[in-house]
Amino acid sequence: MALTGRTALLAALGALVVGLLLPSWTGIALVTGTVLLAVVVDLVLAAPVRSLRLGRGGDTRVRLGEPASVELTVTNPSGRPLRALIRDAWAPSAWRPGTAHAASRHTLAVPGGERRRAVTVLTPTRRGDHHAHKVTIRSLGPLGMAARQGSHLLPWTVRALPPFTSRKHLPSRLARLRELDGRTSLLTRGQGTEFDSLREYLPGDDVRSIDWRASARRHTVAVRTWRPERDRHILIVLDTGRTSAGRVGDAPRLDAALDAALLLTALATRAGDRVDLLAHDTRKRGAVVGSSPREILPAFTDAMAGLEPALNETDMRSLVSTALKMAPHRSLIVLLTGLDAAPVEDGLRPLLPLLTKRHEVVLASVADPRLDELAAGRGTLEAVYGAAAAEQTRADRRATADRLSRNNVTVLDAPPAQIAPALADTYLALKAAGRL
Repeated sequence: MALTGRTALLAALGALVVGLLLPSWTGIALVTGTVLLAVVVDLVLAAPVRSLRLGRGGDTRVRLGEPASVELTVTNPSGRPLRALIRDAWAPSAWRPGTAHAASRHTLAVPGGERRRAVTVLTPTRRGDHHAHKVTIRSLGPLGMAARQGSHLLPWTVRALPPFTSRKHLPSRLARLRELDGRTSLLTRGQGTEFDSLREYLPGDDVRSIDWRASARRHTVAVRTWRPERDRHILIVLDTGRTSAGRVGDAPRLDAALDAALLLTALATRAGDRVDLLAHDTRKRGAVVGSSPREILPAFTDAMAGLEPALNETDMRSLVSTALKMAPHRSLIVLLTGLDAAPVEDGLRPLLPLLTKRHEVVLASVADPRLDELAAGRGTLEAVYGAAAAEQTRADRRATADRLSRNNVTVLDAPPAQIAPALADTYLALKAAGRL
């Protein structure tokens, strides 16, 4: 049972009546009885809450930051009309800050034997699964003095997928890919290492590409055309250990790594390569293997949605062992991890020969642009100390990157806004050089 503001207002008016007109026990009893009678009438005539039948429908997946609509269906099997105030409760991270109260409340009028729908609009603020909590319904009586109240458990899950903000870079990289493949109207021929076809010689073609045997058979000068390698294997390895939990701006490093992985996956799939995914810290947290080109991006985003950084050191020996099992033949292994000196020197660097012996290895790390701001600080003692610390950190990262480069690893160290396009450009450069 719940009382409304009307009950309080009626009681206040009754107190005035008792104080001004009937200052006696009789007046108190009369006013109290009137209020209680109105409350009882409302409770008796209000539609029952426990017998209501509820159902859900709507979105189950949404990009982070975009709205998702979840329908709540209320069926009133009783003969009494339902005047309901409804609270559809979800976790705080399912709403934008400050919008939860308005978005989760609904007012419905459901005649007896009918049903109505209410739509709850969610805007998740973090990746992962968001679960519905209780649906609380307050059924008001015809006088609006009191209401029956009860809760129903109605499970529903909305999965917030990575936002893939770097997809804006995909058209320009696809244009570069078509240029490499020789499919654009350019003065230069597409380069690659796989033979594509023969065509007639045109002025400006490289004479080294002339196929003299084919020219003799065709009685015309023929040149070979090439294309970048296809059907190569790419393994993207996400380090979900403690270094991925460090926040850069408003988000952890892991989020920028996921975005870079999605752009590389979309680009490599269009290029005809096969892409697999491994997420690992002390153990394997997720993997996507053998997905078709049409299904690969949905599979990757679904697997990435539930990934969260683990607050412990990554077991690099286990990570490398798992990666080698997933890539038994020559592959491009893209390791999205940190460039902190201690974890790299003690954990990853001794194991690099196992990777570089057979595979092409790219290490991509998310840099903190705040370091550049601190390094430029001057004017106060605190700013000078901050600049010295930032410069030391940047020097350590450069030294670590140099040591990795000497071990035949291509190293990228870029801020969150640039890591995704930088990784895509590195992939295209390796493909153009025939190193895949």
